[in-house]
Amino acid sequence: MAIKNKKVYRRYRIKKRIRKVVNGTTEMPRISVFRSNSHISAQIVDDTKGVTLASATSMVPSIATQKVTKSEKAKLVGQLLAERAKEAGIEKCCFDRGGYLYHGRVKSLAEGAREGGLKF
Repeated sequence: MAIKNKKVYRRYRIKKRIRKVVNGTTEMPRISVFRSNSHISAQIVDDTKGVTLASATSMVPSIATQKVTKSEKAKLVGQLLAERAKEAGIEKCCFDRGGYLYHGRVKSLAEGAREGGLKF
């Protein structure tokens, strides 16, 4: 098995383990994070209805055109997500790191969302 497949499978196993504990409800939706090599995106999901309530990505022109590091872009994505969540009437949520380590860009996104006013 190639190293890439081992990494993907390991992340998948961790993600399944996390999802046993972290579920998004109508009162407290879940922030789901996806990280690629160059971009990061997050969405707020209500798992009971299976609906995305708000989302943000680093490919938005206002963030993509800025000359900053990937961690700083992740923080901006977190702040944008918090802003869009407030517009949707969401204040509290739970954080699903999606099998990634709570470190680097994932941590920056969470801190940006907290600075934007989300509580988790």
